[in-house]
Amino acid sequence: MSAPAPSSPATVTARPLERQEEVLTEPALTFVAELHRRFTPRRDELLALRAARRAEIARTGTLDFLPGTRAVREDPSWRVAPAPPALEDRRVEITGPTDRKMTVNALNSGARVWLADFEDASAPTWENVVLGQLNLIDAFERRIDFTDARGKAYALRPADELATVVVRPRGWHLDERHVTVGGRPVPGALVDFGLYFFHNAHRLIGLGKGPYFYLPKTESHLEARLWNDVFVFAQEYAGLPRGTVRATVLIETITAAYEMEEILYELRDHASGLNAGRWDYLFSLIKNFRDGGARFVLPDRNAVTMTAPFMRAYTDLLVRTCHRRGAHAIGGMAAFIPSRKDPAVNEAAFGKVRADKDREARDGFDGSWVAHPDLVPVARASFDAVLGDRPHQKDRLREDVRVTADQLIAVDSLEARPTFAGLRNAAAVGTRYIEAWLRGVGAVAIFNLMEDAATAEISRSQIWQWTAGGVVLDNGEKVTAELVRAVAAEELAAIREGEGEEAFAAGRWQQAHDLLLKVALDEDYAEFLTLPAYELLD
Repeated sequence: MSAPAPSSPATVTARPLERQEEVLTEPALTFVAELHRRFTPRRDELLALRAARRAEIARTGTLDFLPGTRAVREDPSWRVAPAPPALEDRRVEITGPTDRKMTVNALNSGARVWLADFEDASAPTWENVVLGQLNLIDAFERRIDFTDARGKAYALRPADELATVVVRPRGWHLDERHVTVGGRPVPGALVDFGLYFFHNAHRLIGLGKGPYFYLPKTESHLEARLWNDVFVFAQEYAGLPRGTVRATVLIETITAAYEMEEILYELRDHASGLNAGRWDYLFSLIKNFRDGGARFVLPDRNAVTMTAPFMRAYTDLLVRTCHRRGAHAIGGMAAFIPSRKDPAVNEAAFGKVRADKDREARDGFDGSWVAHPDLVPVARASFDAVLGDRPHQKDRLREDVRVTADQLIAVDSLEARPTFAGLRNAAAVGTRYIEAWLRGVGAVAIFNLMEDAATAEISRSQIWQWTAGGVVLDNGEKVTAELVRAVAAEELAAIREGEGEEAFAAGRWQQAHDLLLKVALDEDYAEFLTLPAYELLD
């Protein structure tokens, strides 16, 4: 990429990494610095607006569709730009971090799309940030073949068999402390986007694809507008036509669920779809309505299925909105990890995944997510049965769907209630995930599920909500800080026994336990656990 050098490059303050000079070039860092100078002030304003909106929700105890954007929702004439050929068929998408092994396995998985994740499935160590970018460059240049320490060889299949890469940068709330401009950290979103776009936009066009992105943690159409302006500037900087960049927005916050139409409208030249992100959505619901009383108390996370009335309202509205505007509707995650040791467990789990994907395909989704290559054929079969040879089903307009504002937050429609087993699971999963994250691992296999940061967020948020509300569990015990500490201590002791003293000492278990209790029990609710956790990363 070539462009005028408007100013000095961003400064890198981290220790050097092997081959980092291929990523952290002066022109690339100049581009990142220009993104920061132009867009970080607006990012800051939007984060302040998040806080103001949260305060309003605390005051009113409700949400509604925006009266000021009614004209956008009621105008039947506008649609998003047609999908590029590489994103026309998205029936199965696989997710995962951008380490070298995952890069090869995801591209080879048979999925149509790989969500290459710098966000929830990747702890933002400097190594992960920089080497993840390098792995993507190497993949596009077909020089990523390697042999691991066990002698297993990894090599890319032919180009026409590889998944299309869609990169997920970090959310707006996270900074990258190793990249600064004028002494101030650059938002991680702009670092991830900027480095990837700068190095790969023209390269991808040459491969018949393009710079495609998943946008996480979006809370309003104004945040989508900011991303759109970033895209417009980046394309002009690179001399590329508007619309070269394409973005799929994760509707994984409760506030964004009320602005789906507006989000697509703001991104209409660059939008390619919306995605239903289950765990972050529940986390956002708790975060925003945490002082809303008993009617907003969620049961155990595994008891909140996608067939719950308020979750059905959310997904039905997403499909209707996408198809009305010509965008893809992408379903949620199948996080199951196949077991090589227990066929019975596999059979039951595969059945649940199949039922979930069958439901999504029947409901009108155009594709869905899986976390493991073995699940690709399972999900593909569900969508093949509905789509056949068609690339999508955007012609299904779902005009039968009528969702009210109240239906999206009707949590009290659930019959399930919090249980002691659910409390113990939240403590166990939260501790295990945070410990791995602190070691730099963001996608973690726990109890036969592939978990990411959203898992830890829902776990600690449920503990916080149940404790703050004095919830009485199924065994008659009231959730108190003392009970939570006792359960967390028992889980830590069980981990110590299972790991052995030497392995336990080599890990970051105590630190993870302490952080979980802090973000689960502090009176001041941390907006994201990754903010205090980031301060503990090496």
